[in-house]
Amino acid sequence: MNVALIIAGGSGKRTNQDIPKQFLNVMDKPIVVYTLETFQKHPEIQGIAVVCLEGWEHVLEAYAKQFGIAKLQWIVKGGASGQESIRNGLEALEKELSPEDVVLIHDGIRPMVDPSIITDCIAKCKEYGNGITSLPITEQIFEKDTEETTTKVIPREKLKILQTPQAYRYETILSRYREGFEKEIGIGPSDYANTLMVKLGETLYFAKGSSNNIKITTKEDIETFKAMLTVNKATWLK
Repeated sequence: MNVALIIAGGSGKRTNQDIPKQFLNVMDKPIVVYTLETFQKHPEIQGIAVVCLEGWEHVLEAYAKQFGIAKLQWIVKGGASGQESIRNGLEALEKELSPEDVVLIHDGIRPMVDPSIITDCIAKCKEYGNGITSLPITEQIFEKDTEETTTKVIPREKLKILQTPQAYRYETILSRYREGFEKEIGIGPSDYANTLMVKLGETLYFAKGSSNNIKITTKEDIETFKAMLTVNKATWLK
């Protein structure tokens, strides 16, 4: 069984909106619904769980009915941090999934995820135990000496950008989250599933990525998303 675990527990303060950014309407549809629709339509996804911002659960349920997200089976209350939200989602699935099932952890505010990315993440996970969406670095990268100077270049050939979705064998990711919270490793404000896994000694395997797979964080990102929808409306505005 392959289950999408969508993380939509953030308050979205950086967009300076009264409505959490995952619930903002863009072209008459909430951002999170675009995300859910891709997983709903994917033939290899059997179920969807959403970690939802507390107080917005009924709103999410209403949108799921309105837009036909029939694979949504579980709505879980979000935590005080991103890592707590992921842990809550994983723990809520303990009696629902088997150890070998695949969980795809994905940001609810990455609505432009391509179906081929999901497919490759699942394939890599079944082969290696995990599969993480990744991209090459195309810009020059320097390490700063101060806020104003640098003397150290980092070869971009050694670097990768990691995004979501991130696919993991369920038993492994659940046990690692329990270990991480017990030992207070990989649970900081900038951590995510991939950083927790690496800090606990796991090897990660790269899966296909896309520069279109943007994360909506600021008002500018929303405008970029609108532009992308307009360009790709034949695919995304069905």
